[in-house]
Amino acid sequence: MLKENVMRDYIAILSEELVPATGCTEPIAIAYCAATVKKLLGKLPERVTATVSGNILKNVKSVVVPNTGGRKGIRPAIAAGMVAGDPDRDLQVIADLPPEALTALDDFLRTADIDVICGESPCKLDIDIQAFAGKHSARVRITNHHTNIVHMERDGQVLRDLPVVDAAEEHMTDKSCLNVEDIVRFADTVPLEAVQDLLLRQIEQNTAIAEEGLRGAWGAQIGRILLEDYGDDVKQRAKAYAAAGSDARMSGCEMPVVILSGSGNQGITACLPVVVYAKHIGATQEQLIRALLVSDLVTIHQKSGIGRLSAYCGAISAGVGAGAGICYLLGGGFSAVAHTVVNAVAILSGTICDGAKPSCAAKIAAAVDAGIMGYRMYLHHREFHSGEGIVAGSVDDTIANVGLLAQQGMRQTDHTILRIMQDGECL
Repeated sequence: MLKENVMRDYIAILSEELVPATGCTEPIAIAYCAATVKKLLGKLPERVTATVSGNILKNVKSVVVPNTGGRKGIRPAIAAGMVAGDPDRDLQVIADLPPEALTALDDFLRTADIDVICGESPCKLDIDIQAFAGKHSARVRITNHHTNIVHMERDGQVLRDLPVVDAAEEHMTDKSCLNVEDIVRFADTVPLEAVQDLLLRQIEQNTAIAEEGLRGAWGAQIGRILLEDYGDDVKQRAKAYAAAGSDARMSGCEMPVVILSGSGNQGITACLPVVVYAKHIGATQEQLIRALLVSDLVTIHQKSGIGRLSAYCGAISAGVGAGAGICYLLGGGFSAVAHTVVNAVAILSGTICDGAKPSCAAKIAAAVDAGIMGYRMYLHHREFHSGEGIVAGSVDDTIANVGLLAQQGMRQTDHTILRIMQDGECL
């Protein structure tokens, strides 16, 4: 039986991580920061200076900001937040912009002086926006996760000033309690009423955007290609639904997504393959929810070592989580889940993150494929062994190695990706 304090921590982790967001979370964090600045200032500014970390630049540069008429990048995100954002709605700050907001957004982008600087920071997620109107000014800074405001000031008066620390999990539940055996035990035993609202919202919202991704001409249409060219078996549907959700989301779809580890793509990838398999076998709602707990928590477990923003593609972690969730859904216990995770991790670890954009959908499809392959290997009594590459003697040690790879081994990779993307200029 899982200890009561561990059960409580796992529920708290899920409550913190499974939150709704409309749009890619990095531009939405910029819009949230901008809306908060505008609220402090009390009026639209004439001049704005935004200093962002390299990883924010990377994840905002090429993704469409919802409700901005198809615009991409940092300036439209700032403008949307300033013109009509509601900071009280957190990551749904620009979810309900009225039609007339587009005209106001155009006017603001044309008349306001918006200066964007790619700054040095100890934090991979760092957004610092200052705004000026006449003699008045306001400033808001967010670090480490998307709504974590560490500094606020108005007309030079400091309203909040917290230490800036390099800690991606700042002010969140300690995730060191996560391990795969306890994750499976938690999924087996947690009272359903403690988690079902969170999971049902994830299922409902993420399924809806995936279906929209398959209906519409969103992004590179990876989901539709998978179904049209590779058939309609359950594995292809699992990949297609996850990819289609990203197709829509990366191209500015205004439907909400329940995110995971700060990422909508990860929330989609961890969820939809498990949903597809559950429908395929006629699973009960309870079976689906418990399997989704495994997928979500295995994903979070991996990401707690990797960090929220990294050169390591987070969709890979979610694809591994999906494989673990499918394994559990189909009757696998701890040993089966552990073998699935290790096998899947060994297949695609090291895939780069070069920003949020349409190609994320293709990476998601590959990640889900790896997760399912990890499970199929287990069924065939095949496995990757300790000492082969980054595979260690246990599933949790292998996950720890992935964290080392991402945080230490891929540090220079991250710098190189950012240098290529900036092309000598921070946009």
